[in-house]
Amino acid sequence: MFGIKHIKFDAMTYVMHYKNGKLKNEGRGLSFFYGSLKSSIVAIPMGSSDIQFIFKETTIDFQSVTVQGQITYKIENPKQIAELLDFTVDSDAEVISNDIEKLKQRLINQAQTEATSFIQSISLKEAIQNGKKIEIKIDEGLKNSKVSESLGVSIMSVNVIAVKPTPEMSKALETTTREALQQDADAAIYERRNFAVEQERIIKESELNTDIAIEEKQKQISEKKMERQVLEQDNKRQLSEMRIEADIAVEEKRKKLVEASVANSKRQADADKYALEAKLEPYKNIDWKIISALNSSTDSAKSDIALAFRQIAENAQNINNLNITPDLLQSLTD
Repeated sequence: MFGIKHIKFDAMTYVMHYKNGKLKNEGRGLSFFYGSLKSSIVAIPMGSSDIQFIFKETTIDFQSVTVQGQITYKIENPKQIAELLDFTVDSDAEVISNDIEKLKQRLINQAQTEATSFIQSISLKEAIQNGKKIEIKIDEGLKNSKVSESLGVSIMSVNVIAVKPTPEMSKALETTTREALQQDADAAIYERRNFAVEQERIIKESELNTDIAIEEKQKQISEKKMERQVLEQDNKRQLSEMRIEADIAVEEKRKKLVEASVANSKRQADADKYALEAKLEPYKNIDWKIISALNSSTDSAKSDIALAFRQIAENAQNINNLNITPDLLQSLTD
């Protein structure tokens, strides 16, 4: 009625109410009546906003890469940005112009500008592998840029989601990487085989060393056995020599004993001889006939016969013929 309207904004919106070209009211989350014929309302969002960006750059080796990411920003000075961009709203609190997109595009352009110098100084592989460095370069560049300062915008964060080459180059890199990985795999297999061969060599060498050690031990055992046998033989020889020496000593003593016994027997015989000679000495000069007669009995015919035969023997040179028959002898001795 009469062009009077009521409008209400949330607490995250900074509102400036102009009437006849002059600022009448401003603040966050305002609610007021206004004359639509004479008023102009500017509503600037104060909350954080996200900008998705994607742009292409060329590396130092003339390869194209696509950088994709997100910028999170917040309007810190609404009056300052209101001087540069149009945030006028209609009676339904809807923004009339599309200047918010200009803000986003300016931030994206500045981000690309900050990334360009760095990406153009590195190779394709380095660009793909250094997304974090690109992210830091964009973040530092936006926070220190005159664009952000002039717009009254605060950069909260920058995230680089992906750095991708062209599909053709991606396939080529995949092939190269695949070949490199295959080479690494082959090298690993080769190293593993070499390791296995080396381990087998070490095992064989260890086995040979063990065999050598065993042979050496067996040799030592054999030598010890031979030394023991030699020692045993030497001991047997010494024992045998000791036995022989003992036998010789015994024989020497036995010899001395025999000699002593012979000497004793000889002395005994000499003593017996001397005694016998002493006993016979008185009969030495006596005629045997007298001695025979003294020792013989008067009635012994055999003694007489024996005496007769002796006398015959003594006078044999005087006898021409004598015949003594067995019967005669038998009759004489009966």
